Amino acid sequence: MQLVARDLVGCTLHHRGVGGRIVETESYHQDEPACHAYVGRTERTQTLFGPPGRAYVYRSYGIHALLNAVAEDEGIGAAVLIRALEPFDGIDEMRERRRVERITELCSGPGKLTEALAIGLELGGSSLCGGPVQIHPRSSTERPATVVTGERIGITKAAALPWRFCDAESACISRPWPAALRPAQRARRAATPV
Repeated sequence: MQLVARDLVGCTLHHRGVGGRIVETESYHQDEPACHAYVGRTERTQTLFGPPGRAYVYRSYGIHALLNAVAEDEGIGAAVLIRALEPFDGIDEMRERRRVERITELCSGPGKLTEALAIGLELGGSSLCGGPVQIHPRSSTERPATVVTGERIGITKAAALPWRFCDAESACISRPWPAALRPAQRARRAATPV
């Protein structure tokens, strides 16, 4: 599951012509208490135990739908949260939906991402290969992602696990930035004007 989370960094994510490059993920597994599957199979979590490559979409704090990719064999509850995108398709639509101009703010967090791409709960359980939301492998012509790891954020249980994966070269990852980013990368990211 951590391998899936790492491998997704640099892939592309699209929903109805709007999308970008995945630059941040977090992995979750049924054996640790921050994962929804930790409580076992329920109506809410059954998608997590289904076949890999499915969308697990849930509402966070009653506000945002968050997108996850089911990441283990059927029967094992595990998923990868798609935390951030570097937008490149449908940027005007994203700006209209999010009501922000800066590209670095459009999808730099899991709730921002789903709002920008109009991903809702109704997409839970759909295929991420041939469904309305699609993840595609990285192109051989694109630069490879420089992946750094860090602690997961926005949770209180098992937060210290180093299961957050970010593209160190992207200005679109969410804050707080991982400690693994070198000072020069932090300075360049802070100075990014877009």
